[in-house]
Amino acid sequence: MTAGPRPPVTVLFIGGAGRSGTTLLERLLGQATGVASLGEVRHLPERGVVEDQMCGCGERFSACPFWSKVGHLAFGGWTTAAAVAWRATQRRVDRNRYLPVLLFPVPRTFRRDLALYTDGLRRLYEAAAEVAGAAVVVDSSKAGSSVFLLRRVPGIDLRVVHVVRDSRGVAHSLLKEVARPEVGDAVALMPRARPLTGAAWWMLFNAMFHAVTSSGTPTVRVRYEDLVAHPRTEVSRVLTHVRGGSDHADLSFMADGHADLEVDHTVAGNPMRFRTGRIELRPDVAWQAGLSRRHRRLVTAATAPFLLRYGYLRNRWSR
Repeated sequence: MTAGPRPPVTVLFIGGAGRSGTTLLERLLGQATGVASLGEVRHLPERGVVEDQMCGCGERFSACPFWSKVGHLAFGGWTTAAAVAWRATQRRVDRNRYLPVLLFPVPRTFRRDLALYTDGLRRLYEAAAEVAGAAVVVDSSKAGSSVFLLRRVPGIDLRVVHVVRDSRGVAHSLLKEVARPEVGDAVALMPRARPLTGAAWWMLFNAMFHAVTSSGTPTVRVRYEDLVAHPRTEVSRVLTHVRGGSDHADLSFMADGHADLEVDHTVAGNPMRFRTGRIELRPDVAWQAGLSRRHRRLVTAATAPFLLRYGYLRNRWSR
């Protein structure tokens, strides 16, 4: 008796502007049975294989048992040469500037690179799901180009979560110096931006995910402020979106105000991916006092269309 065809792996892509709570949502989802969080997969070849940065489990990528098994199953093992080639192919297909070509891949060389890259992603997702014993893998790569590219990966069931946060909170967060501990002894910081630059970036990322929704890709929107206020409700809503129908996952690891996190094997992302144990869940509204009145007004004016659409100009978060 031969085995039937393998069911497609469900890939849950978390997208949106950086500093919007995407890593937090991924961590919460990764604690649910049957779900495996992978981190920002688009950075895996460079930060994982080439630079050998730390996995969310605290081990170097090369020493992580999970990723070692995934690499062996998907590609026969990780090699620097193959990762460099993968990264080069990625840079030819997975950038926001290539969105028109991703929608209409006419050039022959682009189609060839796209087929090569998407086949590698399919093998990676399938291997990660098998090693983790999960039906759903979470990729929090965030970028709009990445999700349009994933629409062309064969053999996966793609679902998208669009995470939004008040633009003024994002602008304030982008002013902070945040260290990246995964690089070890070296000093590295997460990207920073001036408020208006952050506002433009916020508008661009969110506009791309409105395009994703319009394209017919199954998408659900989550507000960061709702997530930290009612985590169980929001995570259950996302899991229902992913699995269809009513979801009855055991979410007893979290409640309003806190969550208990176990280790995840994530590559790249906000430093909170290294935190385990009990964490507090409360809205970060430091921008209300920390962002100058001038910058607050500028960011509000620049992002008003989406602030209004997401409800930030009609409720207590807009103060």
